[in-house]
Amino acid sequence: MIKLIGVPYDENSTFAKGPALAPPKIRQMDTGGSANRFCEMGIEIADGVNYNDLGDIEFTSLDSEKAYEQIKQTILDELSSEGKIISLGGDHSVSFPLIEAHTQKYENLNVLHFDAHADLYDDFEGNPYSHASPFARLMEKGILGSLTQVGIRTLNTHQQEQADKFGVKVIEMKDFNFDFISDLKGPLYISLDLDVLDPAFAPGISHHEPGGMSTRQLISAIQQINVPIVGADIVELNPTRDINDATAMVAYKLFKEIAYKMID
Repeated sequence: MIKLIGVPYDENSTFAKGPALAPPKIRQMDTGGSANRFCEMGIEIADGVNYNDLGDIEFTSLDSEKAYEQIKQTILDELSSEGKIISLGGDHSVSFPLIEAHTQKYENLNVLHFDAHADLYDDFEGNPYSHASPFARLMEKGILGSLTQVGIRTLNTHQQEQADKFGVKVIEMKDFNFDFISDLKGPLYISLDLDVLDPAFAPGISHHEPGGMSTRQLISAIQQINVPIVGADIVELNPTRDINDATAMVAYKLFKEIAYKMID
């Protein structure tokens, strides 16, 4: 049984707050009545049937380091029993503790990262926990089997140097095709930043970066993965910038498609 955990935290956002509001907003798409619960493969993805919604983490402190520790420990506790975890963020900084916790259960964990941004900054605005740095923190620990980043379209000199330093496989959006899927290895964790999508498909994000993936391209990529997916997060929905909950519905759709791929 999959476990769904909300991570309503955005203190490490660099431009706009709002992603902390995302987990309950995504859940509203499940209960609002405008869509059914079936994924495209014809399976109903329903709470109590193939996943259990454990609610949101209730943060005892908004301090970045303390929040990191609380997220990590919460996931470690849940991973100690059976079940895979899908997390709903929150800004992308939450992926650092989420993924680090998974590495303690899954040796040589491989990560597939969908994003407009590489999030490899060594030090962004003096905050090591910034949502611009989670993959730098993970790679410098040497705890991942591999990191594949897809949809990137904001590489600057520093982040290219970081990608080269850590041996990150980067599929920039200008070069996008589906060939990377055949090279993926398991166990696989998916970290999905909604701004991998073009803003036309996902306006409810903090950092609008034109030239991104279509929703269909992203769904197709997820559907074609043929290695075991052991965990996932969906991050950076900003409901304060959304239009008629369009992006929240995209997030809910992607949750259903990922959940299907994770069902044992």
